[in-house]
Amino acid sequence: MPASAHRHVIRDLVVVALVAAACTAAIVGYAAYRIDQQGRRDDQRHAGAIVVLGAAQYDGRPSGVFAARLDHAVNLYLAGAAPWLVVTGGKLPGDRTTEAAAARAYALERGVPPDRILMEDAGRSTLESLRSVGVILRERGIHDAVFVSDRTHMLRVLRIARDQGITAYGSPTPTSPTDADPQRRFTATIHELGALGVYFLVGQESAGDFGPPAEIPAPAASAVP
Repeated sequence: MPASAHRHVIRDLVVVALVAAACTAAIVGYAAYRIDQQGRRDDQRHAGAIVVLGAAQYDGRPSGVFAARLDHAVNLYLAGAAPWLVVTGGKLPGDRTTEAAAARAYALERGVPPDRILMEDAGRSTLESLRSVGVILRERGIHDAVFVSDRTHMLRVLRIARDQGITAYGSPTPTSPTDADPQRRFTATIHELGALGVYFLVGQESAGDFGPPAEIPAPAASAVP
């Protein structure tokens, strides 16, 4: 190949690489914007159910992230936003109880009646839990729900819920430790970009993926009288 032709090939490859990089950056930037935009919206309203996404629990005690989600979901229920509270989340290897069981106990201590709590306790990821939630709601003739999670998690939660045929509204907790810490929120956003990409490409998620990581156990709190 003549040297001039070789230079043209290299130039064309560089142009293609730059265009691809620019397109990728634009897609990632738009996705990050949508994650932030959805996380700032609170569309709470009366619906058939409130669904709270699971997160880490420590031998039945919700982590700080999980407790923040539960506090917001319980407050919505007690304010009359829905007749049902759906708690979600299975357990990972080594766990002695499920996230849903820990959430149920937490909600009961704060005044939610036991016959108003529905449990999804087998899911090991956001996708698995929401697929099961779709079945639970359809069995009871419920078509719409308010979903509670962290701000960075809401876009993925609502997309998956709507893919399950649920009319979904988001109401992110305003007290998540992840959202309060800029570094943790940045890390959570990166995590969500990857999780959204995998979901859109292959329709799957990793086991144990319930949104931002949670390492901090929630402090003990007294029950609502």
